[in-house]
Amino acid sequence: MVPVGVLKRKGSNKAKSNKSVMFCDGIRPGSDLTNLDNDFDYNNTKTKKAEKTNVAPPKVNKNLPAVDPQTNTFIPSSETGLPPTVVVCKTDISYSECSNNPDVVEILKNDELTFAIHVNLYVHVRIIDMSCCVNKMAWCFSTEGLINVGQDEVVVLLEYIDEESFVPKDMFYHINIVYNDALKGNSVKEMGLSLHNTSNFLDSKNHAGFVYIRPTFQCLEKVIKPKEPYLIGILIHRWETPWAKLFPLRLILRLGAEYRYYPSPIISTRHRESVFVEIGHTIINLLADFRNFSYTLPQIRGLTIHMEDKNTTITIPVNRYDQVMKSMNNSSDHILAFAGNFSLTADSHLVCIQDTQGNENCYSTHAINIHNKPRKITGASFIVFNGALKSSSGLTAKSNIVEDGLMIQVLPEHMEQIRESLRTMKNHTIPCGCVNADSDETVNIIWGENDVNFNVGIVSAIDSMSLSGVPSIRVHNGKNHVCINGSRLIRWTEVFIIKSGDENPKNQDPVDVSRVSEGIAKATCDALVKYLDLLVANGCQKVGIRTNLHVDNVSYLAGSNGTKLAPIYMKSLDDELIPVLHRITTNNLGENAIVLELIFRILNV
Repeated sequence: MVPVGVLKRKGSNKAKSNKSVMFCDGIRPGSDLTNLDNDFDYNNTKTKKAEKTNVAPPKVNKNLPAVDPQTNTFIPSSETGLPPTVVVCKTDISYSECSNNPDVVEILKNDELTFAIHVNLYVHVRIIDMSCCVNKMAWCFSTEGLINVGQDEVVVLLEYIDEESFVPKDMFYHINIVYNDALKGNSVKEMGLSLHNTSNFLDSKNHAGFVYIRPTFQCLEKVIKPKEPYLIGILIHRWETPWAKLFPLRLILRLGAEYRYYPSPIISTRHRESVFVEIGHTIINLLADFRNFSYTLPQIRGLTIHMEDKNTTITIPVNRYDQVMKSMNNSSDHILAFAGNFSLTADSHLVCIQDTQGNENCYSTHAINIHNKPRKITGASFIVFNGALKSSSGLTAKSNIVEDGLMIQVLPEHMEQIRESLRTMKNHTIPCGCVNADSDETVNIIWGENDVNFNVGIVSAIDSMSLSGVPSIRVHNGKNHVCINGSRLIRWTEVFIIKSGDENPKNQDPVDVSRVSEGIAKATCDALVKYLDLLVANGCQKVGIRTNLHVDNVSYLAGSNGTKLAPIYMKSLDDELIPVLHRITTNNLGENAIVLELIFRILNV
């Protein structure tokens, strides 16, 4: 243990240079967190060799499985072959061949097996009994290693079919698709979609892929949960693909209604009927492009639509102002529509159900709610403001439930008032009903608290400080720094922007966080690359570096597993990081003060 070194330097050259911003701050008004998952595009993939040290290298595992030339992974292309199982014990990694047979299935009913798709991508598998909530058995596939390429880990719970005697091998292929897409910078996010690349998937031509959710009210008692942030994949029918692409919340809630599980099931049912068929006549046809998928309802992150008694409240987070303005600028003068988000505050939600057996043009409205809980607040999936109400109607405004959303009809002049209130970030009230009479219903547009519903539950690797609500940028294809014996590499995978310097006066140049963090990352990798084997031997596969950067006060912290790094590593970090941090604060920051936490992962080669 060593105290953090505080590096002070009085006086600095405040020379200005041209700066650019690759990200938007997720805390201040007007930011857009959907832009935060940027890919630092490293074109130079050359690795850096470390200098020789006195640290004794571990034994290199020479029993590495062969890469199948057809799959380009450890997954054998033969019908009977499964990926090798792997057992990791600190620095010792052992692989075993595995065949797809009934014996393996029997083992998985009692024990968990870990399969290796790549050197640094594992899948934990077990057949679990979900009788605690849905009285079903399920295959549980839980990844470990997607986070290394900037992708949330993935959990898929696949319904176990009675007397099933073979592991669903297609799941390994699909996880590899997600991995390869993330390598290219195309990671799957919440409400995102991953499609399979063959016509037959999981023994059916009707299985298209998965739509992904964050778990909310679902039971996860026996699920193998990854340590890192994770998504749950839900298998979708090919007829449901347009909805998964353009309006996934409708599909998710419809599945919840189908299986009577709020807000949606987490067990994927194979060989089921689609809950949607031909698009037909739906209001979403007017708001989204089902032909070319070129546009859809603008989703404002964190926006919620709540209905209770005679009041409807649309709450917009103040740090989503830019998203609202972008949506307004792209909309027509008479129509303004927003897609909502699933609300954790609501105890029920509107659901749109299509008549798939008779008239496909018939969409009806239903509601689902939390079991044994009275309905007080009902959520809606979208809201449309329509400025076509005529003054001859004798109404101030009119509110209607349409499918799983709301249509608010207002007079043309009132539509302009709504737009002006949004532009000036003011709350707005719309009384609905007859002119010169008490309103039948009131619609309130409210600017609420900042949306911080991201990175929830994440803690710092340095000191376990909470990073919930702290914006971050994932690095999908970071440079690999390889140790001298070639057995390990260190890779920068993420940066958390704890403080971005936006609190300073407006005439101050913004800080290019990507450029600053890239310099810190290179110095950190140069400092630690010679100690990778030692770090792994001590269980430090994930390392955090938090830098406090200001012209008058420069400091950093380094740690792993919630504990500061030992002196042997700190000496090397001081040598590499101190010059870089001083150079950054002298030449790049001006009066800005920023705090960044960078995450590094030590991987096998």
